[in-house]
Amino acid sequence: MTPLLELDGITKRYGPNVVLDDVSLTVHKHEVIGLIGENGAGKSTLLKILAGVHRPDAGVMRIDGTELVFSDPADAARHGVGVVHQEQSLLPNLTIAENLTLGSESEFARFGFIRRGARRRAARAMLDLVDSTLDPDTPTEDVGFAERQMVEVARAVSERSAGHAPLLVLDEPTSVLQPADIEILHRRVLALREIGSVIFVSHRLDEVLRFSDRVYVLRDGKLVGERPTDDVDERELYSMMIGKEAADEIYCTDRRTPVRQAAPVLEARNVTVAGSVDDVSLSVRPGEVVCMVGVASSGREEFARAVFGASPARGGSVSVGGSGLFPASPRKAVAAGVAYLPAERRSEGMIAGASVADNICLTHPVRGRGSRAAAARHEAREWIRQLHIRPDDPDLDIARLSGGNQQKAVLAQWIRDESLSLLILDHPTRGLDIGAKEDVYRLIRDLSARDVGVLVLADTLDEALGLGHRIVVLRDGRVTAEYDSVATDPPTKIELLEKMM
Repeated sequence: MTPLLELDGITKRYGPNVVLDDVSLTVHKHEVIGLIGENGAGKSTLLKILAGVHRPDAGVMRIDGTELVFSDPADAARHGVGVVHQEQSLLPNLTIAENLTLGSESEFARFGFIRRGARRRAARAMLDLVDSTLDPDTPTEDVGFAERQMVEVARAVSERSAGHAPLLVLDEPTSVLQPADIEILHRRVLALREIGSVIFVSHRLDEVLRFSDRVYVLRDGKLVGERPTDDVDERELYSMMIGKEAADEIYCTDRRTPVRQAAPVLEARNVTVAGSVDDVSLSVRPGEVVCMVGVASSGREEFARAVFGASPARGGSVSVGGSGLFPASPRKAVAAGVAYLPAERRSEGMIAGASVADNICLTHPVRGRGSRAAAARHEAREWIRQLHIRPDDPDLDIARLSGGNQQKAVLAQWIRDESLSLLILDHPTRGLDIGAKEDVYRLIRDLSARDVGVLVLADTLDEALGLGHRIVVLRDGRVTAEYDSVATDPPTKIELLEKMM
């Protein structure tokens, strides 16, 4: 049977950097393929070639046996290839139907007016492809992340031309999903396999093994292996990804030193944010790592933003180092030694189009003799080395970096500040591969040793248990539990889940 997709010797360069080097893979019809690799391994570039955003410098791509080079994303969609990216692209101020039919309004126009019924019926048919029961007239901003994701899938699947089986590429689809939503996604991926094929890109190796029939591994732009998922485990995949045996300990718990009794660097009392946070109090001591856990509607993200002054608090008090910040503002928080790494790094944490050096030096500009640009490049090179940012080019547009390397560059913005006393990390390892996570965890231990207090909105319960000196659980905007002795008497995951749900 002719494969749905064949890539033969695909190579891509950015200047002197070879980001894809002679990559070949095959996707058969009615098959789910896993694609894994560290940040910077070449996955994002490969996806952009499949989506028609970039053209390869060498190699051949075939769809249903026909050699093709996509001119743009619309051309890729016409040939059945749809990519659902990690960063969602729906417009929140439009309805679901308007988002699904965006760009094709002329198909529903008559005498200059949009026929809303026709558009709604078309949107309904698109949603039915992925078994979604959403009302097409619902404003997109009122829909949860998981449901918006399925809208993106519906749009990607429906954009193909007649006669082309869909090839759907899911880029980190489970990174912010709750367990129940992951179950729904798994069922829908299996359903999509009945009509086409799926490439499943994820850093969560357990889910790659569960969702996929075969898995391909990229490392440093090269394809280093392909395995049937029935014949491989997480440890072997990890070893293939990073070129060494899997470490049993990635959280550096041997460096989790006891917290000394000292005045808190953060003292938040009775913080209330309308509709999301209700009378939450929390303190962080110098060098202490406090992990907050909770489901999507727990209020922990809103609490963290309120402490930094990025969201307005209706009541309560916040002080850092004994200085009151209420009412807080980001400018006041930064002046007091507070740093905040947002979950939405692309829209809130960096400036796409600016260089890596400019972004690293964004929050605390370099001062000194000579050219400021030269000084920024010099300092950026040191942080690029420390954080293993790839490619190691300070002049490269930060948008060219993979998601994990962007995250590390955004982290460098804040930790350069020697006066830093409190670092707030909102899902700092979301979308990072296990090697990049180790770099971040090691950095958190370094900051803890520097007496910097760290408040982490943990991505997983394992992360909270591995990193934290203390774990605080939120549910419906209120603290439901606090565990002070994680190192010596850790709670079980079941205990945490009972307090979260």
